[in-house]
Amino acid sequence: MVGGIIRLLLALVGCVVLLGGVPAHAQKGVAGAPLAVCVLRDTGGMDPAALIRAPGRRFDCASEQYRLGPGNYWVISQEIDRFSDPHLPLNVRIASLWQDALTLHILYADGAVVSQTTDSRGIAPLIQLGAIAEQPIPARQAKVVRLLWHVQGATNLRGVLLGARLSTAAESAHANLTMSALYAGFAGLAIALIIYNLALWGALRHRFQLYYCLMVALLLAYTFSTSGALAWAWPEIANNTRLRTNFLLLGGTGTAALVFARSFFEERIFAGWLGRYATVVGCATSGVGLFYFLTAPFAIGLVDAAFTCAFVALSAAVFPLLWRAWRLRSNYLWLFAFAWGAPILTAALRALANLHLIRWSFWIDNSTILAMMIEAVVSSLAVAYRIRLLRDERDDAIEREVMMRRLADTDPLTGLLNRRAFLQQAIGRADEQLLLIIDLDHFKRVNETLGHDGGDEVLRVFARMLRTSVPQGTLVARIGGEEFAILTPIAAPVEAEAVLARLRQMRMPFDIQVTASIGTCRGMLSSEVEWKALYRIADAALFDAKSAGRDRVRNALREAA
Repeated sequence: MVGGIIRLLLALVGCVVLLGGVPAHAQKGVAGAPLAVCVLRDTGGMDPAALIRAPGRRFDCASEQYRLGPGNYWVISQEIDRFSDPHLPLNVRIASLWQDALTLHILYADGAVVSQTTDSRGIAPLIQLGAIAEQPIPARQAKVVRLLWHVQGATNLRGVLLGARLSTAAESAHANLTMSALYAGFAGLAIALIIYNLALWGALRHRFQLYYCLMVALLLAYTFSTSGALAWAWPEIANNTRLRTNFLLLGGTGTAALVFARSFFEERIFAGWLGRYATVVGCATSGVGLFYFLTAPFAIGLVDAAFTCAFVALSAAVFPLLWRAWRLRSNYLWLFAFAWGAPILTAALRALANLHLIRWSFWIDNSTILAMMIEAVVSSLAVAYRIRLLRDERDDAIEREVMMRRLADTDPLTGLLNRRAFLQQAIGRADEQLLLIIDLDHFKRVNETLGHDGGDEVLRVFARMLRTSVPQGTLVARIGGEEFAILTPIAAPVEAEAVLARLRQMRMPFDIQVTASIGTCRGMLSSEVEWKALYRIADAALFDAKSAGRDRVRNALREAA
């Protein structure tokens, strides 16, 4: 247990490193230098040229933006004092938020003001990978003084304008390249996992493999939408519609992940109230995602809060699930805990950000993808482990079945075939066969002399001698008390006299002398009728051997029947 907890903590620490943006290479996805901004509510009739030239102290630089509520706003940047020239053009990058329209006003040192306005699609044409809106700053010979945005229809759930950064074209291209490598790597991984598990499902037919593929496919679709690639593939889509699609796909992904977990664990883990809770939460998560998609334009504050609560409830289900799995000694506990460590952490971070308990961050906003990448990979390992356990169970079952069949076909005392198994393998042979019926002489006296335990040991020694005296492919069976049968093809016959000679030389328990009589016959065994005829003749030959004084062989012909 302690080792599993340590592994889980290491996973969580790794996720914190990934999501916190500490590594230098991770920061490359966030291009440029940050821009401080201040906001002012639009009361109507305000002149953007006057605001950008003389902002005065009307703008609020201290309050948290989300506290100002929804509406239209003016957002002004700090002093920039940089050139945007054709050789080193500047861009301004901002986070993608829910808004109806966005206008950027740019003030240059020569007094000129250049404006850029979005259309009905909002900032969708400006979206770069990572769902960052990038607005180019036209090149002029004068320096850029400051920027002023007019944000219309801001819901202001997280803020009016977040993550403003000033970057060069090279920095922006590098950020896009870094993010494209991240998303392309995940897309390749997801597609490979889907193909791999579908191929396995075709052979093994376990339901949890299909649920895993559904989860990864929905996660791949969510990544395609939330990364901004959807806006590239579908230029006509409005950015608000893309945001609604994000929530729809994220809700479906959460539900699929819970369904996968439910099918992956043993049935006893989800028994009782936990199973009912998982069903309700799973339906609520996808239901709220659909509700968000349909009603966000009319009641976005309400549905956003409902979506946050649904994901908190989904995350909360993990803890009693892991507790019960540990208490019931589930085989998959620590793999599942390791896989879900990152999603739990990111869900908590996003919930805290949605509740404004921590500040917005680009990497927290994109944390779900990073966490689910970890979850998809580790869950794939868990699937492989589950399949290995199922394979081991199958192999054990096959081995037990083989053992049971062997026990059913074997004489328990001597280890030779019993009569039923002997006949099952003998009847139906195509070639001519040689049948030897062997009976130990005066075996009743052996039992009387040595006792039944001694007699049993004589039978075991004799059976061991028969097994080692015949060529491969020969059937050797105990068909009665002290009666044995040997069946071999004519092409590789067993010499009956050699069997008797070896028996005479064998050392028996208590040095007792044991002999045997043998009757033989050759013929076909394609049917039960032929077996009965062949056995009757060989048995008659055995009777002749005993009548002639025992410890001898008598051969009979098939035509004697």
